[in-house]
Amino acid sequence: MTGPCPCGRGVDYDSCCGPLHAGEAAPTAERLMRSRYSAFALGDEAYLLASWARATRPATLDLDEDTQWLRLFVERVEAGGPFDDEGFVTFTAIAREPAGRVELRERSRFARDNSRRWVYVDGE
Repeated sequence: MTGPCPCGRGVDYDSCCGPLHAGEAAPTAERLMRSRYSAFALGDEAYLLASWARATRPATLDLDEDTQWLRLFVERVEAGGPFDDEGFVTFTAIAREPAGRVELRERSRFARDNSRRWVYVDGE
C-alpha cells in the first residue's frame, strides 16, 4: 500500500504500520493498537490473528468486506510503553457500513507475550 497510513498518525503506511504488518515488533501497546486498526481497514486477517494473545485468540475471524473503516481517535493510553508488561488504549473507531455510520469505542488491554512482543488480550 502507498500513501497515508490508515491509523491516522500522519505518516506513510510504509513508515508506520507497514513494517509491523510485515513482522516487525510494535514498540508500544498504542502502536500495536494502531497497527491492528490499520489491519482491519486493510482486511489483513492474518495479522490480526497473529497479534492476538494465544489465550484469547479466536480460531478465525470473519471480517465484513462491506465495512469501510474511516477514522481512528486514540483517547487515552495507560502504560504500555517500552518498559511495561501491560498497557491499555481507549479509542473510538469510525466506520461506514451499508446501514450507515458505526462508532466502536473500546478500552483494549495489551500484554507482552513470552517473546516480549506486544499482543492484544481483550477489550471492553
